[in-house]
Amino acid sequence: MSDPRIKEHMEVIGADGVHVGTVDRVEGRRIKLTKADSGMGSHKGHHHFIDLGLVADVEGNKVRLSANAAVAVTLEEEGGRKAV
Repeated sequence: MSDPRIKEHMEVIGADGVHVGTVDRVEGRRIKLTKADSGMGSHKGHHHFIDLGLVADVEGNKVRLSANAAVAVTLEEEGGRKAV
């Protein structure tokens, strides 16, 4: 089940208020982030995904996660597999 409150171009932030990514769209139980927020090196140019279970709240144009940004990025998935 997806979350209808989450819309394209919303900012995804950690519990600490730090930018994690920008919503491309919601696919099933995951938020697909834009490629622009894909990181560096081997992660650059790939979509990353955040599980909806990490969403603590939707506030205005921001999706706030229950984990700090540094932790949330370790839980991201890249193209269906966990990012390393």
